[in-house]
Amino acid sequence: MHGVLASRGKGLAPQEVRGVNRALVLQLLRRFRQLSRADIARRTGLSEGTVSRIVAVLMQERLLTEQGVENSTGGRPGTLLRLDASHFCAVGAEIQNWETRVAVGTVEGRAIASETFRTPASPLKALDTLAKAYESLSQQYGPERLEGLGVSVRGIVNSEAGVLQVGSHASWNGIPVRAYLQERLGIPVYVENNIRSAALVEYSLGAPEAHASHSLLFVKVDEGVGMGMVLEGRLHRGPHNAAGEFGQMVIADSPGDGRQDRPGCLESLASNTAICDRYAELSGAGRKSGEETASRTRQICHLAVQGDPYARQALLEASRYLGIGIANAVWGLNADMVVIDGVITEAWPLVSESIRKQFPPERELENFNHLVLRPCVFRGDGSLLGALALPFAHIFSTGQRAATAGTAASNSDKTGEAGGLG
Repeated sequence: MHGVLASRGKGLAPQEVRGVNRALVLQLLRRFRQLSRADIARRTGLSEGTVSRIVAVLMQERLLTEQGVENSTGGRPGTLLRLDASHFCAVGAEIQNWETRVAVGTVEGRAIASETFRTPASPLKALDTLAKAYESLSQQYGPERLEGLGVSVRGIVNSEAGVLQVGSHASWNGIPVRAYLQERLGIPVYVENNIRSAALVEYSLGAPEAHASHSLLFVKVDEGVGMGMVLEGRLHRGPHNAAGEFGQMVIADSPGDGRQDRPGCLESLASNTAICDRYAELSGAGRKSGEETASRTRQICHLAVQGDPYARQALLEASRYLGIGIANAVWGLNADMVVIDGVITEAWPLVSESIRKQFPPERELENFNHLVLRPCVFRGDGSLLGALALPFAHIFSTGQRAATAGTAASNSDKTGEAGGLG
């Protein structure tokens, strides 16, 4: 931490250095949950006096609170500090094709209330319905307590402009999500791709080994297949905001059936839709038009675990293709950790074994030698928690609230850095 402090503080004005130091304290408490002032001083290289002054201000601003005392090892036990989850909140929304989930969350990254509604077919109607949900929550919690609204959406997102460049449906293409909601509500609004927001939350708030990863690949399997990449603690978007279109990777020679733009692509072979179609074909059960695929895939996973041969075959075939795609990505990006999210993780022993079979035998190559493969800690809630975290990004990047800094709603506020996610 001391090296980070020195490099980030170099050449900064005293006020900026104070902001960097405040941000470091907040980031530490986000990661470790509870620390004493002495622990913080030791981890940052700051003097205990400096830490005490920072803590005093952050407590006055209701960003930190004291929480009991640490276990004594013979000396005077220190008072433990943690993020103050009792005051400031944010609203997050995850807009999916089928449904939209809205939640209120704390600065610690925990959802404390949520609601769900069917996503209207019209994008503007969907945003209007979301705006009404925010207004209702604002009345319940008080507008002065809410840091703003974070929105995670499917597709290619320009997070700096808050625009959905290419949506999962053509009607969403070019929709200025941030501008529309911000004008309607008069609050800071932040917009990010659903998988990227989930990847950052997994890195920042997930298992300790995720935060230690140098190259983390977050793979989301739902109606499509996507990937978020956190490389050396920073989210990789690519020059056109399209990095991670993992599902478009062609891994099978297939003539197609006229229904697919890219026959043989991973999305056509390993998504929830592919699993449902394959099971319907094998079992002869057929599929209902417009059927919601997540709940149906969950049923197939449970049947597979119970030994249903058609369900097992459908799931293992999809997992095999997913494993081939993951292996290719690991080769190319030298990943040290792969996290998978989606209802398929409910049959994790079957799925993970099938995926691992696509890795080199005996894992004799360095690329795979220490690779960690695991299910998402947040089990389907990563995108929603990522949306909740976006309004707090400014606090963890600068050490102060966006409203205090007078920065309103700039989505360019370092939300690509894991350190900038709440």
